[in-house]
Amino acid sequence: MFIIALGTVETIISILLAVVIGAFIGFFIRIYMHEKGIKAAKQLAEKIVEDGKKEAEKAKRESVLEAKQEIFNLKKDFDNDIRERRQVVLNLENKVAQREENLNNRSVNLDRREQSLTSREDKLDERKEQLEQLNSKVEEVLKEQETKLLEISGLSTDQAREIIMASVKDQMADEISLYIKDEEERAKNEAQAKSKDILALAMQKYASETTTERTVSVVDLPNDEMKGRIIGREGRNIRAIEALTGVDLIIDDTPEAVVLSGFDPVRREVARRALSTLVADGRIHPGRIEEVVDKARSEVDQFLREAGEDAVFTVGIGRIHPDLIKLLGRLSFRTSYGQNVLKHSIETAFLAGKLAAEIGEDEILARRAGLLHDIGKAVDHEVEGGHVEIGVNLVNRYKEPDVVVDAIASHHGDVEPKSVIAVLVAAADALSAARPGARSESMENYVKRLEQLETISMEIKGVEKAFAIQAGREIRVIVKPEQIDDLAAFRVAREIKDQIEEKMSYPGTIKVTVIRETRATDVAK
Repeated sequence: MFIIALGTVETIISILLAVVIGAFIGFFIRIYMHEKGIKAAKQLAEKIVEDGKKEAEKAKRESVLEAKQEIFNLKKDFDNDIRERRQVVLNLENKVAQREENLNNRSVNLDRREQSLTSREDKLDERKEQLEQLNSKVEEVLKEQETKLLEISGLSTDQAREIIMASVKDQMADEISLYIKDEEERAKNEAQAKSKDILALAMQKYASETTTERTVSVVDLPNDEMKGRIIGREGRNIRAIEALTGVDLIIDDTPEAVVLSGFDPVRREVARRALSTLVADGRIHPGRIEEVVDKARSEVDQFLREAGEDAVFTVGIGRIHPDLIKLLGRLSFRTSYGQNVLKHSIETAFLAGKLAAEIGEDEILARRAGLLHDIGKAVDHEVEGGHVEIGVNLVNRYKEPDVVVDAIASHHGDVEPKSVIAVLVAAADALSAARPGARSESMENYVKRLEQLETISMEIKGVEKAFAIQAGREIRVIVKPEQIDDLAAFRVAREIKDQIEEKMSYPGTIKVTVIRETRATDVAK
């Protein structure tokens, strides 16, 4: 038992010794591995530091290169700028030097010219003295001769002149008077007889229908409900139509009809076409009204051009300036004492042509002068002066023949006619106007009053447009909103009222309406 126990103790001691030795060995191995790891970490850290230094050195070199390149580029740009500025300065210096040289040359030339003028002036002074001396000698010789003649004849100069004139006058007075009297009687008898034949023949060869002018136009409506749409909410549609066209719309109990009233037939025609389009379209509002009125104006302009071309073609006078053709078309909407001026001009052209043909004058030229004799009436409400003066200026501007200018200038007797055709045009003008039913004086008076009302209104500062309506019983004025405010609108109305009372004579009363409207327009896209 003791031996077994002793063996067991030795075994335990052996095991413990083995454990202790293993622990020491493990400890030393661990220390070795730790030192080895530390050494590897140090080597890695040193490698990282070395690589960082290399990267930093490389970045430093690249930054230095970039900085040097940027400095080089800046220096290059600076040098170029300096070079360009230096070139500009050199160019300026060259220009200044060239200008200085030119001024020096001009100064030299002026000095030379001054010397030349001085020399010429001296020569002229000498020549003047010589001429004065020669003139004095001539006057002395003439006085000596006159004195000798007076001594020889015993009469003064005035006495001699009176004796000669009295002798000639006594000898020729009776003969001249008798000759003038005989010629006047013969010419008067022949002219009276021949003029009657020529006028009768010319009037027989030309005939024209009697024109009837109207002051209202009627637009038919599909139904009476359309009247309400024309009036619009709170009357905005009818106000827009009247303001844009200057024509008064009369909407009364007349079934399915609207009456357009106004003495300017061009405006009335624009309003008629615009309203007819609006009624047919059915869309009636202020924006659409403005668009349709603009289109109607374009259509009326085209109609005027066509009317002028038809007149030229009908009369057969050949080519004529396009502007004059359009002005002739405007005459189709112009009246004189109720007579349509374009038809009157065509009548005058044909009558003047027939008269010219009867006496052997140029028939085509006479027709041309007759057609254009009232051309000034096309713009007499837009241009200052009478229609004769305006017409002369127009045909002169478009290089019409002198005979045409003379016919226009003299057809109302303002100046004496210089050609036979001018006399014929005046006669044809009187024939056309004197035809029974051709004219009505009241119509012209109304038109003149309307034009005077609009002219007075347009003279007021800040007025943009003016329209006389209601047969001259009302004037509607549209002012510029940027110049006239709401309070100033009352001042404009009062000023127009005062001017009308001062300058016009009229029955009843005239209503002055001032309209101020501001519009803002944009387009959504």
